[in-house]
Amino acid sequence: MKKIILLLMAVFITSTGLLSQSQDDEMKYYQALFGMEKMLVVAQFTEKPMDDIFWEAYEEYEVSRKNLGTNRINLLEEYAENYETLSDEKLESIMKDVMKLNKNLDKLISKYYKKIKKSSGVKVATQFYQLENYFLSAIRLEIWSAIPFIGEFE
Repeated sequence: MKKIILLLMAVFITSTGLLSQSQDDEMKYYQALFGMEKMLVVAQFTEKPMDDIFWEAYEEYEVSRKNLGTNRINLLEEYAENYETLSDEKLESIMKDVMKLNKNLDKLISKYYKKIKKSSGVKVATQFYQLENYFLSAIRLEIWSAIPFIGEFE
């Protein structure tokens, strides 16, 4: 399981690095690739057949999550492009957007936990919640490890 998750992280991190040089279509391609790999991990972990009702809710969740992911990538690009000239006002704007995205993602995961619990039971909903938070934590760690802290290069 950990090997698959590491593979997913490598795909995501690689795609994030390439995204700064790409167009919107390329971003969608990499998100789709990450989504397919992630779906395989979820299927293995939950042991749900592809025709199970769980996947309907999961696919709805993924659409919303991808939209938030696109916004996060745009913020990271904005931060990277303006790092050397970021004013306090620009930093404040970026931080407000980052915190709002984090809050919205947490709300989204909770919303779909409840939806999945209703249709597929507590165990599957908890597996969904655990995996999503694991992926989110791993991705956040990679992002924070890869970007410079404010003042690091002064």
